[in-house]
Amino acid sequence: MPRNFPLYRQLDAMDCGPTCLRMITKHYGRSYSIATLREKTEIGKEGVSLLGISQAAENIGFRTLAVRVPLARLVQETPVPLIAHWGQNHFVVVYALNARQVQVADPALGLVKYTLAEFESKWVSTVQEGEPSGIALLLEPTPRFFEEDGDAPTARGLWSLFGYLRPHKRLLVQLGLGLLVGAGLQLLLPFLTQSIVDTGVQTRNLSFITLVLIAQLMLFASRMAVEFVRSWILLHISVRLNLSILSDFLAKLLRLPLSYFDSKQTGDILQRIQDHARIEQFLTGSSLSVLFSLVNLAVFGVVLAYYNLPIFGVFMLGSLLYAGWVLLFLRVRRKLDHKRFALASAGQSSLIQLVTGVQELKLNTCEHLKRWQWENVQVRQFRLMMRGLALGQYQQTGALFLNEGKNIIITFLAASAVVNGQLTLGGMLALQYIIGQLNSPVEQLVQFTQHYQDAQLSLERLNEIHTQPDEEQSVNLLTSLPAEQGISFRNVSFTYPGAGNDPVLTNINLTIPEGQVTAIVGSSGSGKTTLLKLLLKIYDPSAGDIRVGRTSLSTISHRVWRGQCGTVLQDGLIFSDTIANNIAVADERPNIPRLLRAVDVANIETFIDGLPLRYNTKIGAEGNGVSQGQKQRLLLARAVYKEPTYLFLDEATNALDANNERVIMHNLNQFFEGRTVVVVAHRLSTVRNADQIVVLEQGEIAEIGTHNELTQRRGRYYELVKNQLELGT
Repeated sequence: MPRNFPLYRQLDAMDCGPTCLRMITKHYGRSYSIATLREKTEIGKEGVSLLGISQAAENIGFRTLAVRVPLARLVQETPVPLIAHWGQNHFVVVYALNARQVQVADPALGLVKYTLAEFESKWVSTVQEGEPSGIALLLEPTPRFFEEDGDAPTARGLWSLFGYLRPHKRLLVQLGLGLLVGAGLQLLLPFLTQSIVDTGVQTRNLSFITLVLIAQLMLFASRMAVEFVRSWILLHISVRLNLSILSDFLAKLLRLPLSYFDSKQTGDILQRIQDHARIEQFLTGSSLSVLFSLVNLAVFGVVLAYYNLPIFGVFMLGSLLYAGWVLLFLRVRRKLDHKRFALASAGQSSLIQLVTGVQELKLNTCEHLKRWQWENVQVRQFRLMMRGLALGQYQQTGALFLNEGKNIIITFLAASAVVNGQLTLGGMLALQYIIGQLNSPVEQLVQFTQHYQDAQLSLERLNEIHTQPDEEQSVNLLTSLPAEQGISFRNVSFTYPGAGNDPVLTNINLTIPEGQVTAIVGSSGSGKTTLLKLLLKIYDPSAGDIRVGRTSLSTISHRVWRGQCGTVLQDGLIFSDTIANNIAVADERPNIPRLLRAVDVANIETFIDGLPLRYNTKIGAEGNGVSQGQKQRLLLARAVYKEPTYLFLDEATNALDANNERVIMHNLNQFFEGRTVVVVAHRLSTVRNADQIVVLEQGEIAEIGTHNELTQRRGRYYELVKNQLELGT
């Protein structure tokens, strides 16, 4: 067993399972990216299961066995490394264990050693045959594992980000010249100081002293001017750089498949956006400042060696000890940073829920409980901040001791040199000035190392986004729809990600005729909404194929396809914007005739006319609130405004009163003419006039026909509608 077991940190709260598998594959000599293992473990909204880890491990060449055993048997009989189910909601790698301790690679905490009692308290989840037992996954590599090459990491390195500086070459050249000029001006100051003392003071030549002081004043003014220009250049570069990096990140985020966001917490994504600030600071602050520091260090180091070589040696030795002491804390800082990210993400997600869910909290009288949950996260963050503060104090105290000790020794040596006649008093003052100028670059170089570590940690988390495959991976996708626009399902099945999940749709064979209305009905959980999401390419079928005419839907560009689809989903979003912009979301300037028609079809003109600014009234989270019925009518207007070829409606009128529904359905039936429409509904009065009604039951098609045909059969459809339509028995 290697002394240093490979450790990877989980990039967010859901990644513990794939990260454990990544550590074990690296232990056996193969490298897999977290993105690949996340896909293979079928990570879902609730994370990953032990079954998912097992299936992924066998997929890449391991032999696996899940066991529930007491700790004594785990210590005596099981091979390591293994994956242990930890605290009922986490996975860790056990890479070494004996009768005294258990060594664990925790993707959240790092390499940790536990006593048997400590390990058992976290690991045990049940009692089997009278003995406390826990769950573990044993893994053994097969020859097939070593035949695989893994997948080469495609993550960007930190230094590759310096490519963002290329468009600013001219400004960087100006900045470099400013650094050289500034260093040159500073270089003259110690010599001027020495000349004042050794020449002006000793000869009592006040005119000479005045002249030198004027020269120093001019140098000071020049340095200030250079610094002023340098600050403006840095500000310009940093703002443009931050905008470029963040824009590229958001562009990548918006290119990801919609299914990616199912397993992501909002707080995780927001924290990654904040990580960009650390990268921008590193590129424009630390990296450019360290250039200035290196120039100063080189220039003043040579001057110090010229003045006194032994003092130069003491300075270099003291500086190395100071840097070494600070660098000792980098590993602990890395651990604290991972914990800080996880807690900040959890706190942000909790806060978002508190703010956006006030109504539900109050209606269910759980505001205190949810607030306490948020406060618990804050307490944990506070404790982590205290640990960080303690670490910083230990680091600062030791660094201050070494730095000041070095300065005291140098002062003693310089004073001794003056007493012994080896150095003039002016030379001593100049030497003290040089030491002051050298201390600052050393501190900046050490801080650069810390900022480099911070930026590297941030980039690791951002690469988890950048290495994800785009929604449209192929450049050969069709950018126009086929002439035949009917839709057909051929043996389509679908299962949501997550090992062990039951299929939601099974062997669906269905034709949706062009230019007609198809209604999908069924009890809750029968797969109606999922079928609609397959049509919108939110998910890809697990098996089978969906065709538009004779063309597979998978070969059509997502953007082109959705551009021809008007949609109203149950969880549709009203943006914090004007009513006009909420309806015409894709247009910078709304098309007024289309806008008015959409409003008329959705029967919402009366509501808009009653608002002070009518179409310019701001609604949504930061504006006027709207009722559920008004929200549905706005979403309907948005779908109608697109003038789509296909229209997909999921419970689009379930929040409307009977009068509004009757008017809107009349308007929609006119709008449906010549369009291919799929309507999902529980309220069956919405779908009785459809050209075709499809009844889903437990993910399978139970019946197909018109309303009259299906009611006469007295089958599943009849059971669904008889209470609503009073068909009797």
